[in-house]
Amino acid sequence: MMSPETVDRTEAEAQTAEATELDVPYVLIVWNDPVNLMSYVSYVFRSYFGYPKGKADELMMQVHNAGKAVVATGSREKIEADVSAMHEFGLWATLKRADEV
Repeated sequence: MMSPETVDRTEAEAQTAEATELDVPYVLIVWNDPVNLMSYVSYVFRSYFGYPKGKADELMMQVHNAGKAVVATGSREKIEADVSAMHEFGLWATLKRADEV
């Protein structure tokens, strides 16, 4: 039988683990596709995320050359909204937990 201290500590550890799980950021991954022009992808990164031209071009080239790029990081809700926005722009995008990349 567990003592009250052990039960309290186990519950506290479970709550801490849950809070840590919720704190893990997510990343937005944009994938290369055969449809969109590189200039358009750069334009999307500038117009939606507000990246300067140099940063947008750098990310676009990473998408083009490596097949994907992490374009943004944030809470799950924010990145889900960003994924939807990328889809509306016609880009291929997914989200993943930052600790799984």
